[in-house]
This record gives sequence, structure tokens and C-alpha cells, in this order.
Amino acid sequence: MARKKTPLNYTGKDLEHYNALMETYNQVSSNMRLRAGEVLDRSSADKRGVTTHMADVSSDNASHEIGLRQLSEDGDILQLIEEALERLSKGEYGKCHDCGEMISEARLKVRPYAVFCIKCKTKREEMGY
Repeated sequence: MARKKTPLNYTGKDLEHYNALMETYNQVSSNMRLRAGEVLDRSSADKRGVTTHMADVSSDNASHEIGLRQLSEDGDILQLIEEALERLSKGEYGKCHDCGEMISEARLKVRPYAVFCIKCKTKREEMGY
């Protein structure tokens, strides 16, 4: 599920940001494929009645739920990356959605799809968002 090639008009920082987004996109996509296989394998085992002890069934169900939740979170990250790529193409990449200030390069290096600067993200977490 690799994305299209690098747009020719990206240079300098834009190219670095594009490459970081694509690297993260490919990593998350790869993780999703692995997790999806694991979740499907667990589902198939449950249908075949492989586990019969109630404790095993409960443990398997919990693992299945965790796997599904991780797949959902990975899907959310892929969506955030798609949106970040769109902002990059419009020249709006790296601006905080709350305050409009530029997100630090250090934060973008760790989370290239970030939409909030550290200050605004911290404020949101304190308010329970």
C-alpha cells in the first residue's frame, strides 16, 4: 500500500517533511497488515473452537479487542498522515491548528503528522480533550 512517488516540486524542508510522512505512513501500513493477520488468525481460531477453557477464551477475547483497537488507532494515524500530506501540498504544513504558530521541528520529527504545537497539545490534555 505504498503511496505515489515524491512530488517533484518538494525541496529542502518540504522534501524532508514529505519523506518523514511517507516513512511513517509505510511503517504504520506495514504494522496494520501484520496486526490484521493476527486478528484474523485469532478470529479463525475462535470459530474453530480451538480454545475451550473459559480463562483461555477470556484472554483470547481481550487480545482480540486490543488488536482491533490498535488497528483502529493505526487507521486514525494514516488519516492524519493523509491530511498532513494535503497541508504540505498547500504550504500549510506544520502550523498549529489552535494557535496558528509553527510546530517545532523537534515535534514534527517525532510525530510528523502533528496538528498541535506542544503548548496547545499540553493545554488540550490538561482540559481533557
